[in-house]
Amino acid sequence: TFFTTIFLIHSNCFLKMRDDEWLNQRFEQIWQLFFPDVEKKNIAIRWKGHWKNKFGHITTKKDRTTEIAINKIFQNLEVPEDVIKLTIAHEIVHYSHGFHSHLPRKYRHPHKGGVVDKDLKTRGFSYMLKKEKEWQKAEWYNLYREITAQRKANQPTSKVINKKNLLTYFKL
Repeated sequence: TFFTTIFLIHSNCFLKMRDDEWLNQRFEQIWQLFFPDVEKKNIAIRWKGHWKNKFGHITTKKDRTTEIAINKIFQNLEVPEDVIKLTIAHEIVHYSHGFHSHLPRKYRHPHKGGVVDKDLKTRGFSYMLKKEKEWQKAEWYNLYREITAQRKANQPTSKVINKKNLLTYFKL
């Protein structure tokens, strides 16, 4: 039947990746909604790296501006948007605690005593923290291996899609 017919669709042709504009929009939305109490000064966000054990980081550049880097693998639509939002929020928490920002440092170590997760929970990210941990354990490492293998082979991915998924895929 048509339902069981398998279609091979090359992601390079049909699968759109998240871009810089998408990332900057989410960054601005998260800051406005969850961090209105934090003064924002000389900070930018970008996609960077293909890391296995790091979703993002914050750093001070030579020109003394702050940069938040989000794992470039997260441009892939298979990474849940909530994981990316939580990663952005996590890095903003470091900034708000005075790490790589003009703000006074609140703690000696950025993660000691679970200060980041505590702050995220008070700002309404409890649900996302739980879902991110579940996704990381169940999906992340396999997705990482798949994407990095594709990059190394420099070949497009193929997706197997049944009728139901095909209709969703093309939003019919």
